[in-house]
Amino acid sequence: MKTNTETAVTAIETISRGFADIGYICDQDIATALFLARQLQKPLLVEGPPGVGKTELAKAAAEYLNLDLIRLQCYEGLDESKALYEWQYGKQLLYTQVLREKLSDLMDGAKGLDESMARLNGFEDVFFSEQFLLPRPLLSALRSEAGCVLLIDEIDKADNEFEAFLLEILSDYQISVPELGTIKAKVPPLVFLTSNNTRELSDALKRRCLHLFIPFPDPKREAEIIATRVPDLDARLRQHLVQFVAAIRGQDVKKPPAVSETIDWARALILLNAKDLTPEFVASTLNVLLKFKSDIDIIEPQLTTLIRESDPAPITRGA
Repeated sequence: MKTNTETAVTAIETISRGFADIGYICDQDIATALFLARQLQKPLLVEGPPGVGKTELAKAAAEYLNLDLIRLQCYEGLDESKALYEWQYGKQLLYTQVLREKLSDLMDGAKGLDESMARLNGFEDVFFSEQFLLPRPLLSALRSEAGCVLLIDEIDKADNEFEAFLLEILSDYQISVPELGTIKAKVPPLVFLTSNNTRELSDALKRRCLHLFIPFPDPKREAEIIATRVPDLDARLRQHLVQFVAAIRGQDVKKPPAVSETIDWARALILLNAKDLTPEFVASTLNVLLKFKSDIDIIEPQLTTLIRESDPAPITRGA
């Protein structure tokens, strides 16, 4: 009979293999965090530099679990009307006009103010009711019948007030709507919050979440990612590519190349039928990796040196 530890280890290994099958290479730290987030029903706060696969992790989790992905993209000024729900004012206005037309019929024959008020109070008020409610991502996630993956992307771009607004959802998977009362999740969603560390998040939000930091991958892991996403790339060229990208990340650049940009560059190598990294070829495609002219100006004078130092030892074809 397996112990709890053996069962957990098996489950983590299964997650790692399952994610690899759908094209997301995750290490043991990521697989363990995913396992714990599901078992403990806790949100997962994923931090790290831009482009290391934080958003892709949530997408891969939805695909792996065969659940719908509901995404809320954060930005400065985001409020509950865009994140949780809003009222359909056009329909409410039409309802008001209909109500005004019916009001005279409702009051016909009423004797005195008391009887009029009694009739009015007995009239069904649907102005703030479900039929006029327009769910936004957070409310849609709470109401999902089969559960879902809720991605709250780039939470560090939202205001502190919105961060505080999320606390009830993150702790109890419920939200209070003044006109309707408390709405609790039928099936708690698997929640991912991502942050690029552009600002410090509150202690209250962090206490409600499990934490996962994803750094830039080392060359070995990045080579595995490239092999999965761009399988047609020659093995030796793939190794040279990831070593070269790692060398760029070691320079004093404003924005180091993201993993997604490494993948784009690998695809560019195939499209341009490149057989090796030469200074001329790299210089002509460096804008795929680097998004700031100042970074290109830093790297270009060093191209020959960086290419030579990152060139791996020859390996067997097909390895």
